[in-house]
Amino acid sequence: MTQKLNANNIEKINNRYSGLADDACCLSCGKAVHFAQPNEGEVCVDIGSGRGTDVIRMAQTVGPKGYAYGVDTAEGMLKKARSTAKKLGVTNAEFIDAIFEDIPLRDQCADLVISNCAINHADDKTAVWKQIYRILKGGGRFVVSDIYSLEPVPEEYRKDPDAVAECWAGAVTKQEYMDTLRYAGFGQIQILEESAPYDKGKIQVASFTILGTRPGCCCG
Repeated sequence: MTQKLNANNIEKINNRYSGLADDACCLSCGKAVHFAQPNEGEVCVDIGSGRGTDVIRMAQTVGPKGYAYGVDTAEGMLKKARSTAKKLGVTNAEFIDAIFEDIPLRDQCADLVISNCAINHADDKTAVWKQIYRILKGGGRFVVSDIYSLEPVPEEYRKDPDAVAECWAGAVTKQEYMDTLRYAGFGQIQILEESAPYDKGKIQVASFTILGTRPGCCCG
């Protein structure tokens, strides 16, 4: 039953975002890339890269000595992102079709990981954060915007693919979110911005943007 439900969620999310690939609306709950400030020569990864706007922006910022990867599962979004990169002549960017829990990039390859309102969709958030930790270099950083709930999301919403696709029913509480980060290996977490709570279904949720660093030297 769980596998069937998760498959339904994934299909619903992919269909929703593929259908929005050419839409002008804003799809994310934060401004992770604005806080991230990628530097020339860095390798950057965007988890849940959508149309690829932030990936292309990072690729242009890091220059030819750097690189930017986008990770997504929505076919329409990936197609749009690749088309835009080609049209703009951006050659130091790549868009990967992969689930967030299993990112096909080598260990400690990235200086920066960003994500906008995407990790809440993942069924196994611990696995996602372990992947982020794995691909970051020592001293590498993440800037992630996401949703958290003020109380556990009721099962009636957590099992509803429509509610999950709307970017809130997959949320966990702020305490659980922070515990997951610590379990993955991240220590001090800085909250860069945080919204006031707002109503969704029978609960309240909020969005925030957080910054963290993988411990260790970045000099190797």
